[in-house]
Amino acid sequence: MSLADKVILVTGGASGIGRATVNRLAGDGAHIIVADTQVELSGEVVAEVQKAGGSAEVLELDVAEEGAAAAAVTAIVAEHGRLDGAFNNAGIVGPTTLLADIDMAEWARVLAVNLTGVFSCVQAEIAQMIQQESGGSIVNASSICGLIALPQAAAYNSAKHGVIGLTKSAALEYAPQNIRVNAVCPGFIDTPMFDQAAGATVETRNFVTGAIPMGRIAGPGEVADVVAWLLSEQSSYVTGVATPIDGGWTVQ
Repeated sequence: MSLADKVILVTGGASGIGRATVNRLAGDGAHIIVADTQVELSGEVVAEVQKAGGSAEVLELDVAEEGAAAAAVTAIVAEHGRLDGAFNNAGIVGPTTLLADIDMAEWARVLAVNLTGVFSCVQAEIAQMIQQESGGSIVNASSICGLIALPQAAAYNSAKHGVIGLTKSAALEYAPQNIRVNAVCPGFIDTPMFDQAAGATVETRNFVTGAIPMGRIAGPGEVADVVAWLLSEQSSYVTGVATPIDGGWTVQ
């Protein structure tokens, strides 16, 4: 599928699903803004893209910082004249503990990054897409934890459920302007975040794999493929959906 000459923002683009998506989108012809707090890692991703013949640049961005998303979109448009798409992927795991034991500061941080950060990005992206009158496509990173709940992850569950509500609201309100807003809901994906949340031991991986109907943990490129489709014109009549990418986990 072609995304030739599209200008696309990817937050959390320095590693994991974000990194795989940057490479996939660039391979489809888009110019990618790799937005992350990890500037050095972002530079490595850009180097990968350029080595493969693609086009990308680094943008330092903390989505939890007030006004940062709007400033980022302004900077992108000043340089490139428009914003055609975005994958709002930046996120953190948060505490693994019972709800009654969650520290309020940890709760606030998870929601600031995983929900309010997505809201701030969507708000700025939609404002620009309305102004340029060309429509656009936005994909938000939710999770299977936006569809169901995992124990000892109340903050993460709450934020990811919120992302789906935000996605549906934006899709409904801005469909008349040809702005499509969708969400992806990855399950267990082989990324640094998975290692952080579940541990990287053989025992943990075997336990998780045994609970997945397809019998394996996915690679980040399998999520990137779905994001690329949602950002492309091949999904031109799709908006407001939350797509599980989980090997059958949530249908059990």
